[in-house]
Amino acid sequence: MTSILGISAFYHDSAATLVIDGEVVSAAQEERFSRVKHDPRYPFNAVQFVLDNSNLKLSEVDHVVFFEKPFLKFERLLETYVAFAPKGFKSFSMSMPIWLKEKLFQKQFLFDKLKQHDDNFKDISKINFSEHHFSHAASAFYPSPFQEAIILTLDGVGEWATTTIAIGKENNIEMLKEIHFPHSLGLLYSAFTYYIGFKVNSGEYKVMGLAPYGSPKYKEIIMKELIDLKSDGSFKLNMKYFNFATGLTMTNNKFSKLFGEDVRNPEKDLLTQFHMDIAASIQSVTEEIVLAITNSIFKENKIKNLCLAGGVALNCVVNGKILKKNNFENIWIQPAAGDAGGSLGAALGFWYKELKNERETLGNSDQMKGSYLGPSFNNSKIESALKSLGAKYQKHDEEKIISIVANEINNQKTIGWFQGRMEFGPRALGSRSILADPRSEKMQKELNLKIKFRESFRPFAPSVLREELKNWFELNCDSPYMLVVSDVKKNIQIPMSDKNKSLFGIEKLNIKRSSIPAITHVDYSARIQTVHKETNKKYYKLLSKFKEITGCPILVNTSFNVRGEPIVCSVEDAFNCFMGTNLDILVCEDFILYKEKQSPDLLKDYKNKFEKD
Repeated sequence: MTSILGISAFYHDSAATLVIDGEVVSAAQEERFSRVKHDPRYPFNAVQFVLDNSNLKLSEVDHVVFFEKPFLKFERLLETYVAFAPKGFKSFSMSMPIWLKEKLFQKQFLFDKLKQHDDNFKDISKINFSEHHFSHAASAFYPSPFQEAIILTLDGVGEWATTTIAIGKENNIEMLKEIHFPHSLGLLYSAFTYYIGFKVNSGEYKVMGLAPYGSPKYKEIIMKELIDLKSDGSFKLNMKYFNFATGLTMTNNKFSKLFGEDVRNPEKDLLTQFHMDIAASIQSVTEEIVLAITNSIFKENKIKNLCLAGGVALNCVVNGKILKKNNFENIWIQPAAGDAGGSLGAALGFWYKELKNERETLGNSDQMKGSYLGPSFNNSKIESALKSLGAKYQKHDEEKIISIVANEINNQKTIGWFQGRMEFGPRALGSRSILADPRSEKMQKELNLKIKFRESFRPFAPSVLREELKNWFELNCDSPYMLVVSDVKKNIQIPMSDKNKSLFGIEKLNIKRSSIPAITHVDYSARIQTVHKETNKKYYKLLSKFKEITGCPILVNTSFNVRGEPIVCSVEDAFNCFMGTNLDILVCEDFILYKEKQSPDLLKDYKNKFEKD
């Protein structure tokens, strides 16, 4: 038996993955345990979980692989500061002490951290380093169902690379092309995230959600002034408008002057039509760039499968456009596409590339197990936690629970759904989810404002039975990880009147656009999760029961947390979120809790508990 521990850390979304004989056994992000969103620290709790889950001591693990090479990253920082000197001295003087104390000598630093798990871990030579974009590429290709694929990775920056193209064949990945820092699609998108007043490395999906409320009025300016795009999709940024290479902000005054407004202060300034148009513009530019890249790599290589990873691969609108283009027969996207997935790619990359093991694919299914790779809790652990929390609960068998919950959703109740193994990656996929009725006109607003405590414009995703997909959405391929956007079917759309079309962006929210309005975005799109019996039987049964009662095989599925909070991990997390929001019902495995039956003393003030993202 060969065990490999993969670790990603020290930038954002630290995580750990355990691979045994090539099988992904466990994976989790540190934020879920520490309750600090996007926690960048050494993932002590995540490492301990993946070890405990397989009854392994760290000293029994054969190899530890870190997801990137710190020396290469340090070289990039030094060369960048030299290239832009004397600008950036403040940023340089702030970052250097941390590098010289911790990051540069990362092998020893990691070794010291790892020893906290096990005094008998004494062999520093077990620690290996992968390259950042190779880790992303490995996370995209090795768990995919393909024997051969083109691999595209797009993110902010690794060591030097920001975009890479590779070919995966059997157990080998060959890197073909790279675009290097500071020219980065991820950082370009993040610059606009910052400009609109959202948090970088956290609020990018808000820009994507805001885009349909605007029109891409500024696309031409972006294409003319900010980026030089070639026909093959390669590009360069005009660095005179950006500050991220050496400064403490993403954009500078020239950037603000170009668009005619200052950076939005989220504490003071409301979102206006201007911000919606800016969001629509950068989203449209991103789509054009990614489609140029994917068109070009398809023409050059004529390989029918595409694998995607890196933070930009979480832009499910772009993914939907790639699918629509029909160049590739099959697309597979790593569900933990951001840096957390680097831990998984580092471990699998070592298994196949360094240890030269053969690779077998599983026909049509991938090796991610539905991405249900985190902790689970059995009924006795749940009951003991609920007792110690002072909760009032009832226990039923699975069939009864499913029947009760489906009926309660039909009665417009909102449900905290805590089942099985926690998801790996940023999406809740029916294990740590909040569920509701998609047919309700009020549900989107209610979930955003009363339960998630977040901006009203944010869309919600549908979970749909896989075999019902083509009856409700313009999509006919698996989307188990909620990473593809597609339109709702024309026959269930409700066309907007001319009067409604002329409404100010956010006012369009209140217009019913389909027979499933809670998950239909203003442009008639939805971010779809297909639910499969093989990977999540209980959730599949719940959707089937809801369909039996209502004729609708769809549920609203949003992550079980509030704005700024990591998705719940433990029973305690779930109960606290339940008691701190307007959720009606909490279901933990076979236990059901009703809000009105809980002691009022246990209610929590949750609205301002977490720093807003």
